[in-house]
Amino acid sequence: MIESCKELHPSSPSERAIEFSNNTFLVDAALIGELLRIPPTRVPALMRDGKITGACERGMDEHVGEFRLTFFYHNRRARVSTDLAGHVLRRSVVDFGDQPIPEAPHQAAG
Repeated sequence: MIESCKELHPSSPSERAIEFSNNTFLVDAALIGELLRIPPTRVPALMRDGKITGACERGMDEHVGEFRLTFFYHNRRARVSTDLAGHVLRRSVVDFGDQPIPEAPHQAAG
């Protein structure tokens, strides 16, 4: 298993890859593609087909006002923490190598 984490300084509005409106997050396919190591052009179709699944969690305590978006694809789990302004605060990727992610996270996220 390989895990990488990157702390980011709040990005400027032009660098935002995440938008929030009407209680919905819109995440740039380029960001998802980069994290899951797939071409961004494939992201929408893979999501429609249920091959990329996701989950959203609201921050508590010291993370109030933040959200953690998690994406699953094959043996990779990517997480992005954001605020409501769309600034990417943190991101991490876990590659489970030859071991696929158990079905439970996929089902819970879908």
